[in-house]
Amino acid sequence: MAFELPPLPYAHDALEPHIDARTMEIHHGKHHNGYTNNLNNAIAGSSQEGESIEAILENLDMNNKALRNNGGGYFNHRLFWNVMSPNGGGEPSGELGAAIQKAFGSFENFKDSFSKAAATQFGSGWAWLCVQKGGTVDICATANQDNPLMPGIGCGGAPILGIDVWEHAYYLNYQNRRPDYINAFFSVINWEAVSELYNAHK
Repeated sequence: MAFELPPLPYAHDALEPHIDARTMEIHHGKHHNGYTNNLNNAIAGSSQEGESIEAILENLDMNNKALRNNGGGYFNHRLFWNVMSPNGGGEPSGELGAAIQKAFGSFENFKDSFSKAAATQFGSGWAWLCVQKGGTVDICATANQDNPLMPGIGCGGAPILGIDVWEHAYYLNYQNRRPDYINAFFSVINWEAVSELYNAHK
């Protein structure tokens, strides 16, 4: 069963002015589509055909660069689209809000820590909010298309929020102003979707 490019859950221009339509068109239609096709090529004829992307990544041979890059790219972007919404922003509530409060002391402290992880990730990569079994949350960053599901990455747990800091995610609108893009991202975070992931993996 081949992986398919998941449709965006909103229109290309739905996240404007925070993320522009042209960036979304290229990012989803070209980049994510490319990772999807290359992932299918990487698993064709192997025992991994028919496995979930989570199972593939959790049991990944990290020396398999085609599968590492494209499997990560497929999973990371699928999560990225789903944790954003035109009606996003604000702060999380419920158990996720309480977990963030416990881990960081306040939502503002969390925002500062997450923004710093994203801003200081050298070159291309991602910043993540992860949940551990038991419900504690923490922040980490990964290079390229690596993510916390992969073995030996050093920031385990289940990723429930991720921000793409590859230049293709923001350069058309923000050029080299990565911190401005990171700040804008907080205006489109779908905390309801993040909370659902938290509850599913805690």
